[in-house]
Amino acid sequence: MMNQLFEPPSCGSAPPLVFVGRNRRGNWVAREQRGSFGGLFVNRAQALKYAFVENGRHPESIIEVTREIELDFRTDP
Repeated sequence: MMNQLFEPPSCGSAPPLVFVGRNRRGNWVAREQRGSFGGLFVNRAQALKYAFVENGRHPESIIEVTREIELDFRTDP
């Protein structure tokens, strides 16, 4: 019998939503819904790869948008 390691369930916490799309300059953007992480990318594939890794490998939580999306990390006072 082979021993296997299993990750415990995540206690119901949903993976972060990540939006992927283009900004007004045509650059690819991946941005977490609340702005906790994100980046600019040269192509769609790299933006999607980043989103996949950063959201814990949950493709169902990556949303590709057709509207313009900006990378904005401003915090409200």
